[in-house]
Amino acid sequence: MKKLLDGYAKFKSEVYERHKNRFKSLADKQKPHTLFITCSDSRVMPEMITQSEPGELFICRIVGNLVPAHGSAMGGVSSAIEYAVMVLGVEHIVVCGHSDCGAMRAFMHPERLVPLKAVSAWLEHANMAITMANAHHAHLQGDEFLEALAQENVISQLQHLNTHPCVASQLRGGKLRLHGWYYNIGTGDVAQYHESEQRFVPLSAEAHAVLATP
Repeated sequence: MKKLLDGYAKFKSEVYERHKNRFKSLADKQKPHTLFITCSDSRVMPEMITQSEPGELFICRIVGNLVPAHGSAMGGVSSAIEYAVMVLGVEHIVVCGHSDCGAMRAFMHPERLVPLKAVSAWLEHANMAITMANAHHAHLQGDEFLEALAQENVISQLQHLNTHPCVASQLRGGKLRLHGWYYNIGTGDVAQYHESEQRFVPLSAEAHAVLATP
């Protein structure tokens, strides 16, 4: 707790003071441009990865970055999606998986899920991912299979997003775009899913293109 208190003291005396005007402008309203759905894993930090300022990202963190298909679990994730799209009017939704994901690793060691009833039930929303991984990546082992599974999970959750009426409506109207990311914790690299190519490609290429634009 001391570390948290020390951190708050530094935030209030240094960080807040540097960004005081922005925080004051955000006090009565928010207008994030992106809903960022990612895992609860403490090593995944959306604001740091994207270097976003306060008020730019509406973040939904959940075990395994899972998005239940519409109607299958009308809870926190579904309400976050609905609020972000219909009330806040976000223009982008990012589903971001990551390396060494404990939720995905659980599929490789199902015996560990026996005492974790809630976790086991929640991971049913990743059934499509494990089916696809077993069908198309069975030749891989260990961390390579884990990476393929985590990426298949991102693709599956994007498909689940499409079942939400508010998302489907905004997509058809051209007011919303979906993005699938995979973050490698050890290297800091992010890959983005390209549906037309059906593969993940380094996001660095697009980032360099942005930097090169006058």
